[in-house]
Amino acid sequence: MNYKKTENFKFVQNKKCEYFPCHKGVKKEDFNCLFCFCPLYMLGDKCGGNYIINSGIKDCTNCTIPHSKGGYDYIMTKMEEVVKKASDF
Repeated sequence: MNYKKTENFKFVQNKKCEYFPCHKGVKKEDFNCLFCFCPLYMLGDKCGGNYIINSGIKDCTNCTIPHSKGGYDYIMTKMEEVVKKASDF
């Protein structure tokens, strides 16, 4: 069987979402909804994103990593850390 290499699984868009697009700074046509909730949130200050601490809570409003081109690949490079942290619970 001849399988074509595709990367379509890395991009999903939900234009019907009442929050679309939920972060500023990414063109609508490039906005990726695949990671609606960022799996790197639990890494705290090791996530690599643009976040602030607001009243003791991590606020990722200004982070566009999960929603930008290349975001999927970046997140996948950090998933080993996520799995390790999750296994520590």
